[in-house]
Amino acid sequence: MYKITHNKDLNTIEVENSKSKLYAKIYNNYGGTLQELSINGQVIIENLAPLTYDVTYASSILFPFANRIKDGTYKYKGEKHQFEINQKEENNARHGLIFNKSFQVIEKTTKDTSAIIVLEYNEASVSIGFPYTYNIKLKYIFAQNGVSLVVTAKNTSQKTFPFTLGWHPYFLSDNLYKSVLSFDSTKKVIMKNRNITHGFKDIEPIKTFHIKDQKLDDCWVLDSNEIKFKTPNYQLTMSSTAENNFLQVYAPPKANNIAIEPTTGVSDSFNNKIGLQTLHPNESYEITWSLQISDN
Repeated sequence: MYKITHNKDLNTIEVENSKSKLYAKIYNNYGGTLQELSINGQVIIENLAPLTYDVTYASSILFPFANRIKDGTYKYKGEKHQFEINQKEENNARHGLIFNKSFQVIEKTTKDTSAIIVLEYNEASVSIGFPYTYNIKLKYIFAQNGVSLVVTAKNTSQKTFPFTLGWHPYFLSDNLYKSVLSFDSTKKVIMKNRNITHGFKDIEPIKTFHIKDQKLDDCWVLDSNEIKFKTPNYQLTMSSTAENNFLQVYAPPKANNIAIEPTTGVSDSFNNKIGLQTLHPNESYEITWSLQISDN
């Protein structure tokens, strides 16, 4: 049986199932992020301390844009907007607007085979950088061999707005050097100064990508909606319900951890329009990212 514990003082949620050896911890004050996860007793996501959340953005939901906006500026329908520069060393806006918001718990449900947690953030104030209001719901579904995250974004303003979405989880391997990524791609995103997209380049079809000791902060266009991460101890399969999928991979300064980030757009999407979508007033957009864990 699943057990859900809500620590209201710290505003964290813990999910446990002793039979299936599942444990998860969500930090509601840090954008409703899943920052610890063990499945079948295997640690999949670990706390990245001593690295701090404002550096790692660990498991953050990236909305209304994934990655970066060059100089934090963009034009939409003839109007120029300026996001806050929160990556001062590169003079970029980074990772959207909800990564540091406090989410409220609106549902906790336990069943014999799953546990469901639904969190919500309602943005009722417009900003100079994004003069729109919106509602975000995060639905976590924990089961024996995996977890799904359903993100629903609703436009609650009177104007259509642009957006992309992403997720920024880090995964632990016992030996990252011997771990392998598998995904379908024939195009890599060219990122030059300040990690801003400058187009694409054709590459040989990728089936397996050996991580070894590469210093990674790279992005690919995916030709399918599935990514596999094979470690010496387990294999993770990540899938997406989005039509257009991109993969950002980043190796942080924390041994044997790697960020495997599914996104619906690339860096500077508000300017280059790659993956950019629009959401009309009172309309919603929903995406599901699923993680399935199996033994090697």
